[in-house]
Amino acid sequence: MKKLKIDLEHCYGIKKLQAEFDFEALGDVFTIYAPNGVMKTSLANTFRDVSKGAATSDRVWKENQTKRIIHDENSCDLAPESIFVIEPYNEGYRSDRISTLLVNDELRERYDVIHKGIDDKAEVLIGELKQPTGLKKEIREEFSLSITDDPNDFFGALGRVKDEVTNDAETPLADVVYSDIFNLKVEPVLKDPDFIRKIEEYIQKYDDLVSKSSFFRKGVFTHNNAADIAKSLNLNGFFKADHSVYLWIKGEKTEVTSLKDLEAAIQSEKDLILTDDALKSAFEAIDKQLQKNVELKKFRECLEANQIVLSELANPARLRQKLWVQYLIRSKNAYQDLLSSFNAGKEKIAEIVGEAKAQSTKWAEVISIFNERFSVPFLVRMDNQEDVILKSDAPSIRFDFLANPDDRGSASAPIEEADLKRVLSNGESRALYILNIIFEVEARKSAAQATLFVVDDIADSFDYKNKYAIIEYLVDVSVHDGFRQIILSHNFDFYRTVSSRLNLGRSNRMLASKGNGTVILQTERYQKNPFVWWCANFDQPAMLIAAIPFLRNLAEFSGDTASYEKLTSLLHIKADTDQFLIGDLETIIKGILHDQSALVLPQATLPVKDLIYQVGATIAANSVETSALEEKVALSIAIRLKAENFMISKINDEPFWHGITSNQTINLIIRYKRDFPAEKGNIQLFDQVNLMTPENIHLNSFMYEPILDLSSQHLKRLFAKVAAL
Repeated sequence: MKKLKIDLEHCYGIKKLQAEFDFEALGDVFTIYAPNGVMKTSLANTFRDVSKGAATSDRVWKENQTKRIIHDENSCDLAPESIFVIEPYNEGYRSDRISTLLVNDELRERYDVIHKGIDDKAEVLIGELKQPTGLKKEIREEFSLSITDDPNDFFGALGRVKDEVTNDAETPLADVVYSDIFNLKVEPVLKDPDFIRKIEEYIQKYDDLVSKSSFFRKGVFTHNNAADIAKSLNLNGFFKADHSVYLWIKGEKTEVTSLKDLEAAIQSEKDLILTDDALKSAFEAIDKQLQKNVELKKFRECLEANQIVLSELANPARLRQKLWVQYLIRSKNAYQDLLSSFNAGKEKIAEIVGEAKAQSTKWAEVISIFNERFSVPFLVRMDNQEDVILKSDAPSIRFDFLANPDDRGSASAPIEEADLKRVLSNGESRALYILNIIFEVEARKSAAQATLFVVDDIADSFDYKNKYAIIEYLVDVSVHDGFRQIILSHNFDFYRTVSSRLNLGRSNRMLASKGNGTVILQTERYQKNPFVWWCANFDQPAMLIAAIPFLRNLAEFSGDTASYEKLTSLLHIKADTDQFLIGDLETIIKGILHDQSALVLPQATLPVKDLIYQVGATIAANSVETSALEEKVALSIAIRLKAENFMISKINDEPFWHGITSNQTINLIIRYKRDFPAEKGNIQLFDQVNLMTPENIHLNSFMYEPILDLSSQHLKRLFAKVAAL
């Protein structure tokens, strides 16, 4: 974008605004000083609408037809993504581009190649586990939680059960469906003390029966072990090779020569135990609690079909682990294939993660900019850089609160953002917003995104140190190719400072004014110190009058009491005010300013007071809002002289008037209130004069910003009322 053309009507209070910014010819940055109520926020809101693809309107006068033309040099609309509006403060703003600052394509590609092979094999295993577990999703998390208590440690959990999966035999638990036992309806029952007591009774009776069996031995050889042995002997052709085994059956040593006879012997002994009346009674007590809903009934069916589960329910956590081991034994090939691939790639992944942690990315630059430049009692860091680089995780910003904010190397303690905000001042909290702005800007740099930044009083409410940090960063932004800035402010000090630090020429520094709703952008004439400009233009009456307070300051500072007292007669009505001629003012100027020896002021015989009144009337008659400092100062002087002149005439007490040596305006008002208490309208008017004009008149070259923030329309209305007296 080489040029920006703006043509607005009825946009958030802007009745009309036409402007052109020639970035190619004049530079990439323009600053605009706009007094409160002129156009600053309205213009920013309009640009924000464009950036969001939203319509613009006049929020108050909704019937007005809005016109919004924001074009480049080719009369084309600006793309929404090419505009970024920086608000004064937005607590909830978070840049959505932060992760792009951590991109490292080479590392991520290496990481992805290794992980793709592992992930593909993991999906094979997960697919095989769906049917036996009855789980449709979150199988990884459930398995990891059961084995390691960490739902995110899937591969750690796989490694933890390696010995059991490799060495243990399959048991009937492999036929138990995990979700029939471990679900939201059943798990509370497993924690119910009464249910657990009944389970323990069942287990006790079961153990008693097993201990009396001549066939089984508790903890050594159960019906599950027997079934495993039968299955193993058959798979290995034991009986086909004419081998036999001896079993103790009903107290006798009996030879068994076939699988059929072995299974029959095992089943017969199982039936003796599981059909025991006392054991059945214990199961029925459990059964009564399992009829309340569908899930519990399904759990009951699971227990009925797999009574082996009953003996495991006293320790549900261990049962979880046993079930997973059994499922993995059945899927041993997929399990071992996955674990082998993971172990092979683990070392390479560790190397890549180490590289990612050590990466010096744009993120680190942002952190450095913020931590080094901004004066806040905390440091910013990020915990998961490697996960952002390699896994596309969202960046995790962390904060460390400093024991000594003035020493960035002092002891610190980690603190959550919510807690941090509670202990920060308003200005310090706003610094967190600036952090996100920097993220956004740096992300646009990395993406080479050409951008127009509309900066709306970004330094508002900051202390001076942090204001300068912001200005320093705006300077950094200004030198980046493809970036343009329009910096708006209602604070003249900030406007003047940022213009100076960015080394902007006069054509890039603008003052906004408004007349009848139409906004006008005028080139600032002062550049640096307005007094220097006025001294070079004493032939212009408004500048001559506005210089009087500065000249009076210089006379006071240099010990020129005579000139000081004479100039005071132009800021207050004194006995010699009416006789003070322009020629007298010329003589004083030459005495104070040694470079003005050749000065010749026109109308040398005209009283200065008359010139002040003439200039005041001319300014007040102009309906256009002015940002010109000299006009506001001249208007303020005229208002006060007229107000004092009226009060002195009305009070009509020369000894009182001549006896006032300081604070003349307020002393006249006090006397006027005492003498004319019924004149409420005049008293109110004079209070306004005293409220609005002193700071505008008693100013110097270092502190003249407050008057610029005052609307000239207020002064014009006040002049008209005082003149009408």
